[in-house]
Amino acid sequence: MAVRSLNKVTLIGNLTRDPEMRYTNSGTPVVTFGMATNKSWKDEEGETKELAEFHNLVAWNKMAEICQQLLAKGMKVYIEGSLNTRSWEAEDGSTRYKTEIRVEDMILLDSKGKQGAGMDSEEAPKEEKAEKKAKKEEAEVETQEEDQDPLEEDLPF
Repeated sequence: MAVRSLNKVTLIGNLTRDPEMRYTNSGTPVVTFGMATNKSWKDEEGETKELAEFHNLVAWNKMAEICQQLLAKGMKVYIEGSLNTRSWEAEDGSTRYKTEIRVEDMILLDSKGKQGAGMDSEEAPKEEKAEKKAKKEEAEVETQEEDQDPLEEDLPF
């Protein structure tokens, strides 16, 4: 009987930072980002306790491009992947290790998409609010103009 193994991670959480795209020397896209998962429980005294775990994620190739395009800090996502630990020698000569989750599948759980990525309208930058207001006013003006009967001299024929 063959011995089998499994390296599978399934997470649902919120992104702690925007995806950061880089390219290998051979031009392969790679994106890194962070995710937090939370759990809560009641202790022996009945008090609610909470714990947050922070995860480092990495995506390669087409998945990297998709994550870069769609994801932003604060968004809730479902991630499937595998654990990968890499090591390197630090400047002080010590060996460092980092465990990451290599993303194999990702599903957006926020309906807002990257535009609204985890931001309430209160938190949106002032420039973004001003831009939305200007577009709304422009649309109202266009609607008002469409409702008016054009003068004969304004007709193009």
